[in-house]
Amino acid sequence: MDLILWRHAEAEDAYGDIGDTERALTGKGLKQAQKIAGWLNPQLPDDTRILVSPAIRTRQTADALGRKYQTSDLLFTDAAISDYLSASRWPDDNCVLLVGHQPTLGQLAALLMAGHTHYWEIKKGAVWWLRSTSEDSAVHAMLRVAMLPSMLE
Repeated sequence: MDLILWRHAEAEDAYGDIGDTERALTGKGLKQAQKIAGWLNPQLPDDTRILVSPAIRTRQTADALGRKYQTSDLLFTDAAISDYLSASRWPDDNCVLLVGHQPTLGQLAALLMAGHTHYWEIKKGAVWWLRSTSEDSAVHAMLRVAMLPSMLE
């Protein structure tokens, strides 16, 4: 299974009546999302299942792909690693792209690659593409590629 973790691009800070889930991407964030989407889109299999947090900034990030996706409350800002695993159906699906949030994305990557949860940071707008290393293990993956928006400039 391939599991692609995409952290939302740079977003506005929460202020006034704007809560965390209503934060939109900044102009820089929109450019970050476009850069990563331009690289990612041709790499993704046609049957990739794309799941996105309901937060505005994650939906705007995913919109840059121009593909259909589903929003999932399992990827919300306060979601647990177990929620992300459940949403992805790890390791039993073909290719899944999760567009979500820190710290859960980094913790999930750590669990799958190191076997323990750690606070690994996935930078804003970055993609980590993981691949399962065996069919009989639910927690073993290798990093296939990591891509930052700044790498595409």
